[in-house]
Amino acid sequence: MSQPLINQTANTITTGDKLASDAEHEKQNVDYESQTRFEEDDSTIEGDPDLYLQKEVEFESAHDINYRNCSWQKTAGLLFSEYICLAILSFPWSFSVLGVGLGLIVTLIVALLVLYTGLIVADYCAAYPHLTNVCDIGQHLFWGKRWVWHLTAICFVLNNLLIQSLHVLVGAKYLNTISDNTTVCSVVFGVVASVICFFVSLPRTFSHMSIIGIFSAVTMFIAVVLAMVFAGIEKHPFDWDKEELPIVWTAWPIKGTTYVNIMSAVLNIVYTFVGQVTYPSFISQMKNPKDFKKALWAVTLLEIALFSLAGVIVYIYVGNNYITSPGFGSLSLTYKKISFSFAVPTIIFLGALYSNVSAQFIFQNIFSKTSIHRNSHTSKGWIVWGGINLILWILAFVVAEVIPFFSDLLSLMSSLFDCSFGFFFWSRAYFKLKELYYFKLENRKLSVWEIFQRSTLVTKGEIILNLIIALIGFYILGPGLYATIQSIILSYEADAYGKPFTCVSNGI
Repeated sequence: MSQPLINQTANTITTGDKLASDAEHEKQNVDYESQTRFEEDDSTIEGDPDLYLQKEVEFESAHDINYRNCSWQKTAGLLFSEYICLAILSFPWSFSVLGVGLGLIVTLIVALLVLYTGLIVADYCAAYPHLTNVCDIGQHLFWGKRWVWHLTAICFVLNNLLIQSLHVLVGAKYLNTISDNTTVCSVVFGVVASVICFFVSLPRTFSHMSIIGIFSAVTMFIAVVLAMVFAGIEKHPFDWDKEELPIVWTAWPIKGTTYVNIMSAVLNIVYTFVGQVTYPSFISQMKNPKDFKKALWAVTLLEIALFSLAGVIVYIYVGNNYITSPGFGSLSLTYKKISFSFAVPTIIFLGALYSNVSAQFIFQNIFSKTSIHRNSHTSKGWIVWGGINLILWILAFVVAEVIPFFSDLLSLMSSLFDCSFGFFFWSRAYFKLKELYYFKLENRKLSVWEIFQRSTLVTKGEIILNLIIALIGFYILGPGLYATIQSIILSYEADAYGKPFTCVSNGI
């Protein structure tokens, strides 16, 4: 799909010695620590990327805590755990708004766009291996300004915090559902979910987290399959006896579907696919970052199949009149409890994973790369590490109680953060990679128009595609955010949500 970009970037890395001038050869011998600095001319970095990675692996292998030891298989496990998640069960609701036909079209388009931009992320991290998280990349993409780093950091932590909050909310929903709760305050269940997630988030490297992640991905896969099977074999959906309305489904949006509902449905799909915000963090701990693409291709193929099947099958058997988000709520009570229970490891782990990503980012900005507290098992290091995670989970619990809704929370996160972390960041990265390619060839920066004029027909198409990707990002931030806010307002007016810090059961 993006073969010209991939080949050109690979040539930049693997044949750099042939293209570099004598001055660039001289730069390969610079001091290791100086390679992490941002350059005023950010079209290049000091040194050779492969040499930098080799020294990184050697540097980390000498420490008690080795951050650069994750294989592509373990990274695939992290990606599977990130994507095979509870949000898959929001697809039936999205399909009920969009219809099966439009729902499948949107699913495929979003999946391919995320795959394409994910390949750009991988190429960018290969070309600039000193950038270890999305905040570094944000600064590097936009003029090297430190305020861009700080702004990106705020959005990065908030994005992850909202995902943590979502899992606190869903954890409380599960405990209320499975217990048929009528006596325990729901706030208590939120505390229980937060505490469990806190302890799971404590491993210090992604290599260790991946072991739990693979297990959670497998159990969530089972939960989704069971939800599809149960939707097909049950006589009637949940609450059918109260209404006895017919089970109907449509191929396209029904007449009168509002713009707000359509955008909410699309944003739910976008949220489930968009996860590029974690890619640089995962790549920064891989032994061979170039293998990241293997993991990305594997998870994307499974995503397209599983997300589409879950959306279509559950929606068709449940129908417009009984659909819920997540889709577990549409199943009869026994089936709901069984399938929802298999989702518990994901409810716990995925929230813990995003806490871990944020905690590592904060921790590695508190302690320098050579600090003993960062690289060894010191008391101070573990106290700070545990304290960061504890604070993150306290904040996540508060947010979960203040924003007690599931589907609209997915849309809110998508419109606020996926616009940049999913789309126009990587459109900008594509053009930066093209600038780097021509800089290596001619030792000068070319404008986008000059690059367009020199490009082949296929590359011209890629340039136009990346401009469209940037526009999609801005559209999600503008009209998308408006639609989400309107949906939340309408839901509150209809009394569809509980009150903050309520003891009332939020079971499905």
